[in-house]
Amino acid sequence: MGEVQPAYPRGLDFEQVWAGLEKTRLFVEGMVRRQEESDRQLKEMVRETDRQLKEMVQETDRQLKETDRHLKETDERLSKQLGKLGGRLGEMIEYMVKPNLIEKFRELGFVFTKVYQETEIKDKQNNIVAEVDFTMEDGDKVMIVEVKSKPSVGDVKDHLARMEKVRLHADLHGDGRRYLGAVAGMVMNENARDFALRNGFYVIEPSGDTFTVIVPRGAYRPREW
Repeated sequence: MGEVQPAYPRGLDFEQVWAGLEKTRLFVEGMVRRQEESDRQLKEMVRETDRQLKEMVQETDRQLKETDRHLKETDERLSKQLGKLGGRLGEMIEYMVKPNLIEKFRELGFVFTKVYQETEIKDKQNNIVAEVDFTMEDGDKVMIVEVKSKPSVGDVKDHLARMEKVRLHADLHGDGRRYLGAVAGMVMNENARDFALRNGFYVIEPSGDTFTVIVPRGAYRPREW
């Protein structure tokens, strides 16, 4: 018997190798095209996102400017309204409070014969400047009244400082009269009222159709400057 030869697979011919290479090339080209398309879509998404963000920023800026314009207009209207309110408050004090204020204090033993509204102390030489809403004089006594629509504790502190300036100015000009203070308000909260009374101020506040004068009593007696 003849010798048996081992079986080997047949080798690939040129056409088969070329066909395999062609498939590989086409596959790689397809991958490249898909990657390029993905890059293109990504860039388009980035451009679109950037465009939308710019539009959002522009719109937000426009809205902020519009809001700022409205706020300025509101602030101007509010300032005008407050100015009118201040004027009306002054008119109310002039025509309602002022005529009755002397009578109210007369019931407390004061005989004020002179009343001055909106006076100002300007002593540049001694660096003393103070604005006074109401000044009432009774011989050797002077009542300094501060008027606020809604007095606060801070307003009362300011009036304390004002009284010190008034006293200093009086001493420098040989005025030996006794000075007293009062705080008047259209709306008087409890903290401001108590703080004013504790510091020796008379408190003037609405009561029905008129107003009342509260006198510091007990440990908090009317203070004189």
